[in-house]
Amino acid sequence: MPRPRKSLISLSDTPYYHCVSRCVRRAFLCGKDKFSGQSYEHRRQWVENRLLFLGSVFAINICAYAVMSNHTHVVLHIDRNTAVQWTTEQVLQRWHRLHKGTVLTQRYLNLVERNAMSSAEIETVENTAAIYRERLYDISWFMRLLNEYIARQANKEDDCTGRFWEGRFKSQALLDETALAACMVYVDLNPVRAGIARTPGQSLHTSVRKRLRAIKHNKQPKALSPFKGKSYKRTSASLPFLLSDYFELIEETSRQFHPAKRGRITNEVPLLAKAGLNITDWYWLINNIENEFATKIGLSSIHQKLENRSRRVIA
Repeated sequence: MPRPRKSLISLSDTPYYHCVSRCVRRAFLCGKDKFSGQSYEHRRQWVENRLLFLGSVFAINICAYAVMSNHTHVVLHIDRNTAVQWTTEQVLQRWHRLHKGTVLTQRYLNLVERNAMSSAEIETVENTAAIYRERLYDISWFMRLLNEYIARQANKEDDCTGRFWEGRFKSQALLDETALAACMVYVDLNPVRAGIARTPGQSLHTSVRKRLRAIKHNKQPKALSPFKGKSYKRTSASLPFLLSDYFELIEETSRQFHPAKRGRITNEVPLLAKAGLNITDWYWLINNIENEFATKIGLSSIHQKLENRSRRVIA
C-alpha cells in the first residue's frame, strides 16, 4: 500500500526532493509515436514553461529537471523560510496567479475595497491566506498544478478524457549533499543515458542545458536554484556546492555513456572525494537511483547498499 505523502515529505529531514511523474498506459507525453507517426515533441515546451512558471510563484525552487517522452523528473527545494516572510498581500497576489481565490481575497487586493472591509472580513482573509501560504510551499500542490495543467492540455489536443498520469507522482527525499548531487546528475543526464542526446548541451528541455547556455554569459538562470560560489550571491535557495564542481561532475559522468570519448572520471572530482566514493561506486549510484532507493537517499544508505552489493559479489 502506498505511504501517505505527508510521511514521505518532511522538512525536518530535508528540504530537497526528487519527483517523477509517469504517463499511464505508456501514453506519450512528448516524443514521437513510432506506430502512428504522431509527434508530440511540442509538449516538452508545455511542461518546461509550466514548471518554470510554478517555480516563480511557489516558495519551491527548481534544482534540476528533464522532460522525457513519457515521464518527467524534477529536483525541488522547499524554501519555507521565504514563504513565512511573505505578507498576506504577497501570498494572495501569488495565489491569484494560479486561482481566482474568493470574493473577499479579491476585495482585499483592491486598496479601496480593503479599507471598507470589516475586521471580521479581514480576519477571514488572513485565515484564508494562511492556508494558501502552506500550499505555496507544498510539493504535492506544486506537482498537482503541474500535472493537472499538462493533462488538460494533452486531453484537449487528443480530444479525449480520462487519466493521463499514473495515480501519484513518486518522491524521494535527498538527505544530504551527496544524494542531492547524484540525483541532479541523474536527472540532467537522463537524455544522454537514454541515447537521445550525445552531450548534456544537446539535451533539450533540461536544466543542464539551461545552465550551460547561461554560463556562456557568466550568469546563472534566474528560474533555477543558484549554486554557491565567490562569483554569485549566496542565498537560502543556493545549492550547497560550487557550479564548477557540478559541471565537472556532469561532464565527466556523461563520458561513461559514450565509451568512444576520451577521458574518464577520476577521484579528484571534489564532490566524489568528499563523499568517499570511487569511480565504480559513482556509476553504480547514477544508474540505480530509482531502482535501489525507494523513498529516500543519503550517504549512509548509499554506503550500506554498496557494502551489501560487495558482499553479494564476494559470495
